[in-house]
Amino acid sequence: MKKTAVNRDYIKIKKQFNNIEQIVKNTKPNSLWEHEAAVRKKIKFLKEIRNKNLRDFNEVYNKYMELLDYISIKLVDNYNKRNNTSFDFYEIVKMNKYSYLKSGIINVLISKHIPFIVSREFKKVFPENPKDEYKKTRKIKRKFYLHLGETNTGKTYNSMERLKKCKKGIYLSPLRILALENYEKLNKEGVKCSLLTGEEEIQIEGAKHISSTVEKLNTKEEYDVAIIDEIQMIGDDQRGNAWTRAVLALKSKEIHICGAANVKDLIIKIIEDCEDEYELIEYKRNIELKVQEKSFRYKDVEEGDALVAFSKKKVLDIANYYKNIGVNCSIIYGDLPPEVRIKQYEKFINKKANVLVTTDAIGMGVNLPIKRIVFMDIKKFDGNEFRYLTSQEVKQIAGRAGRKGIYDVGYVAGYKNTGEFIKEMIETEDYPINEAVLGPSEAILKVKNLSLKEKLALWSTKKEKLDFYRKMDVEKLVFLLDSIKFYNLKEEIQWKLLKIPFDVTSKVLMGTFLSYIDELFIGKHEKLLEPKCLIKDLQNLEIYYEQIDLYYSFSKVFNLELDVEWVYKKRIEISKEINNILRKNITLK
Repeated sequence: MKKTAVNRDYIKIKKQFNNIEQIVKNTKPNSLWEHEAAVRKKIKFLKEIRNKNLRDFNEVYNKYMELLDYISIKLVDNYNKRNNTSFDFYEIVKMNKYSYLKSGIINVLISKHIPFIVSREFKKVFPENPKDEYKKTRKIKRKFYLHLGETNTGKTYNSMERLKKCKKGIYLSPLRILALENYEKLNKEGVKCSLLTGEEEIQIEGAKHISSTVEKLNTKEEYDVAIIDEIQMIGDDQRGNAWTRAVLALKSKEIHICGAANVKDLIIKIIEDCEDEYELIEYKRNIELKVQEKSFRYKDVEEGDALVAFSKKKVLDIANYYKNIGVNCSIIYGDLPPEVRIKQYEKFINKKANVLVTTDAIGMGVNLPIKRIVFMDIKKFDGNEFRYLTSQEVKQIAGRAGRKGIYDVGYVAGYKNTGEFIKEMIETEDYPINEAVLGPSEAILKVKNLSLKEKLALWSTKKEKLDFYRKMDVEKLVFLLDSIKFYNLKEEIQWKLLKIPFDVTSKVLMGTFLSYIDELFIGKHEKLLEPKCLIKDLQNLEIYYEQIDLYYSFSKVFNLELDVEWVYKKRIEISKEINNILRKNITLK
């Protein structure tokens, strides 16, 4: 880790404090749990750089600690009001400082009053070493091939070439659209492959291969060859547990891992701890990447440019500007359905659009004929806060510039004097990912005499024995369990509900989710009511698509009667409508 990178990130955190404090003070108590997670993350980073002789360090660290205490006191007060209890923040934190900083005040509050005998029961269910939870996998002698290095260097391509040649294989993707892309590629090349994601299942007759999102991995199945893509996601607080589970649990003698180089030491530790073999294959770009010194201006746009912004509104504003002056654009952002994204990619590939306007959704997995990446901003909202891009994020996006045989040099530029920051990020050594994130397995249901919420809280506050693992942030799961507690559902049902993929922070989707619980467990319906969309503007159509995904996932999880043809027909219909809006009138209302 370079000292300059530490100084730069420290200064950012220092400058952000007043803004974060203001946001926190204006947030309602029942929504503060999201800010608590963000502040804890900053404190964790500050603790890691404590001995770097940074100016005003103690003052900055203490400010963040005081803000965390303020948030936590509010959360405890809110908990007391809702549950008619009288917990005291200082009593809860006393002797529980580690758990408080690691897991949050509510999880410590819930777990603090759990009997010791139950805590001992937890140790029986969850072994001290996470690898021992998968005893059958430990009996298989596995060999890992680590394809690690820079973006756009053929890591996944080389792994897929090996997958094609085996009898039974699985590709594990971070995104539904990448699972879909590789499913289509394999079938086009004569390798029968089924698709499995949280929102979609397509079984191909006679197929032995599967293209799947990583969360859908069936650990009971055995494979000849397996691929785990974008392994750097193993450190993500919300989703990293799916990658850790895949590395520990996959039953395959040959496993290919693809991703960024900053995860190398961690993955090797895990593999060696599992007593498996590995071979390291490191990748470097063979296409030159040049950062342009001159700041990009709107009039400088050229064919083959990809303009990267970090909000849907900014993407649509930029695309709208160019549309009004006769420049045709393809548009990509996170909320777009996969079918629309594919249409927009094809439009750019086939040169029906000269320019791509996109969010960082382009940074993972997709290889397009891009001559130049232009950063229209250097900050993004990461779910908790607005922050500067990390060096890894800049490299991941910038690395999409250049395409062998089309553009033998890739260019990178920045809007409004951001080029120096981008150049520094590309040259900066990435922070290593030191911990793999763990999630609770279904084994948690074996622990008796506690609610699932209490068990999750207790699990999250228990310290890991091995320093290269850490627990996932379970606050969203606890929030979801709080939202459904009035239904008094069996624990097995609650666990199934936690596995349904949807954005719990969306009021519309949460309302849809709760209405389905009403229909199934109160109304005793055998089939859910199909969602409807009355206002067909861009925003409502995108939400409607997500509601259909939720309708599909919920029905699948509980084996309900389901009109799959209606689902696919509606998805295509909505995708066409969204595509038409993007083509004709791309202003966000």
